[in-house]
Amino acid sequence: MIEQLLTNTLLSILQNLYGQDIPRKLVQLQKTRPEFEGDLTIVVFPLLRISRKSPEQTAEELGKKLVEQLGEVDAFNVIKGFLNLVIADGYWLDFFKASWNEQFFGFVEPAQSAPMVVEFSSPNTNKPLHLGHVRNNLLGESVSEIRKAAGRKVIKVNLVNDRGIHICKSMLAWQKWGKGQTPETEKVKGDKLVGDYYVKFDREYKKEIELLIAEGKTKDEAAQQAPLLLEAKQMLKLWEEGDEGVRQLWAKMNGWVYEGFDVTYKRMGIGFDKTYYESDTYLLGKTIVEEGLEKGVFFRKEDGSVWCDLSEDGLDEKLLLRADGTSVYMTQDLGTAQLRYDDFHPSDLIYVVGNEQNYHFEVLKLVLKKTGRAWAENIHHLSYGMVELPDGKMKSREGTVVDADDLMDEMFATAKRTTEELGKFDDFTPEESAHLYHILSQGALKYFILKVDPKKNMTFNPEESIDFNGHTGPFVQYTHARIKSILRKAADAGGQTGDVDMAGFQPEAKEKSLLRLLHEYPQAIQQAAETMSPALLANFVYVLAKEYNQFYHELPIIKEPDSCKRNFRLGLSAFVGNTIRSAMGLLGIDVPERM
Repeated sequence: MIEQLLTNTLLSILQNLYGQDIPRKLVQLQKTRPEFEGDLTIVVFPLLRISRKSPEQTAEELGKKLVEQLGEVDAFNVIKGFLNLVIADGYWLDFFKASWNEQFFGFVEPAQSAPMVVEFSSPNTNKPLHLGHVRNNLLGESVSEIRKAAGRKVIKVNLVNDRGIHICKSMLAWQKWGKGQTPETEKVKGDKLVGDYYVKFDREYKKEIELLIAEGKTKDEAAQQAPLLLEAKQMLKLWEEGDEGVRQLWAKMNGWVYEGFDVTYKRMGIGFDKTYYESDTYLLGKTIVEEGLEKGVFFRKEDGSVWCDLSEDGLDEKLLLRADGTSVYMTQDLGTAQLRYDDFHPSDLIYVVGNEQNYHFEVLKLVLKKTGRAWAENIHHLSYGMVELPDGKMKSREGTVVDADDLMDEMFATAKRTTEELGKFDDFTPEESAHLYHILSQGALKYFILKVDPKKNMTFNPEESIDFNGHTGPFVQYTHARIKSILRKAADAGGQTGDVDMAGFQPEAKEKSLLRLLHEYPQAIQQAAETMSPALLANFVYVLAKEYNQFYHELPIIKEPDSCKRNFRLGLSAFVGNTIRSAMGLLGIDVPERM
């Protein structure tokens, strides 16, 4: 690519001109700002301590040498400390010839190295997946696919939180008030049925707290002494002791939930290479805790609970086992991390989890390192912000969450209504229409979430996400369909897509603008992979689609009388269409062939 060629040549020029080798990082290349002539800009300021000249003099010297030594550099101009380079038409046309029909343009062959493990989703089996899980799933899936495209081997894993006090709350509520209900008898998904009982537990638990407070208990005393909570704690203890009745109930209700999850995952296009279960990993976590006690890096308090003192690391004491011997989240995460290391010996362990767990993963890393596990240094927390709706936050236990299935239903209905209002799809069969609504609704949902930097909190607006003229998935999808329509019409008319005699051919400004953007695609993949931010790729493909639509409106394509120009524009259209499909695919979004 031109960036690498420029950097290498510039380093050689600097050495010859000023007699010094300089670090590669001092060569700063960036896109030329639109108000100036040029394609790429070299920032001269970091080089002044070597040249010992003014920014303008240094830039002028370097510009002349680059034009002399590189046929790819056609001209230059200097704006203060910035050297703007005009890349020759021949370079862009050679790039087009080499890449326009390349199936995996921008992708890198996977390296023969240790894999990286990406954990995402991590649902609890006491409730359905909700809007927060949607962002988690979409981030995890997209980051995994982007890193694969960047040349990394990736293992996608899910950790199902299938045990613990929250699970027992749903179980206990169903036992008390379920009256034998099943997903079949109620005609609902199993995860929804179980989630209803989690909400039921919380409502009844709050009633008990109010009664105890009325009897003179403090709020904290009432919360700890409420009979329902005590029963749930006892159920958890029986579960850990292997009580047959509790285990059978647990297996039955979890089975309902798994069937419901599978339906949601399939609809969302999410898949995993391996699924771990907390019920299988917490015992290994307990073993690590015992090991830490023996080594003296953990300590036991008088009540029998086990802790790790992290005060020397600027943190506090962290609970690892409760006084009654039951495990906590940290216990199972210790076991799961060890199991993953044993399974894959990964280069990185990446956890896609909301930013409210930043402290948890800082502790996990420290605790594992204190037990002598050097590989804990490779733990990375992909922390993301919360998702809200225009009317505010959600709370699972109060039943105010936005269910993922309900959200996807709403998105489907919105896509259907919006497309029917446009009135362009009357020739579609009912099956084709349903498929299109599914693609559009999923594209709207995924794009709206993934275009936001993961670290930022966001508000999801279903109506805004489906706008065909906004910064949305459907806008990009419509652009792809437009390109496919052009190519079909051209093929019917006998057009020769991409068959161009480049001798003496000069691309128009809009054509060069598109080529420059397409040229950036491999770098956009690498940057998105490095930063684990699909937003970079989402915004790239939006800019590409917007630029193509301007090109489409300014220049004739099929009606262009010059066959060389016509074929080039058809090839350029195909190149853009393929890149849109590729980039949207890395975001987990399908694009329609026609709309």
